[in-house]
Amino acid sequence: MTRPRLHSSLLPADRFSRRVFRVLLLTLFAVGALPFAQVACADDDDDWRRLHHEVEAGRIKPLSEILDSLARDWRGDVIDVDIEKDDGEILYEIELLGPEGQVVEFEINARTGEILEIEGRNIQGMKR
Repeated sequence: MTRPRLHSSLLPADRFSRRVFRVLLLTLFAVGALPFAQVACADDDDDWRRLHHEVEAGRIKPLSEILDSLARDWRGDVIDVDIEKDDGEILYEIELLGPEGQVVEFEINARTGEILEIEGRNIQGMKR
């Protein structure tokens, strides 16, 4: 099983910033998530198996394809990715940190890849 990877064009450009970014993510994970890991592990495994099955069956688009699409049209670094189910539809909710420090959330239909909603400030400042 491969682990999810952030799209390289969405990571900080220079080597030092990437290292700081990775250390920050690892620290946040170690401090915040570890106490809850055992409790959530079984449910998370089942959720990820179901999600993986949906991708393999072609019913939803893989996250990598969604991130590639966002990177083509929008500037910013991925800071959060969630997957939600709303009225029977599976949605990706992806937050990008823009070049001027703005945070913009994209709600994307996981089946079609269509952007359903964009929320945030100075959204036009992130368009390519």
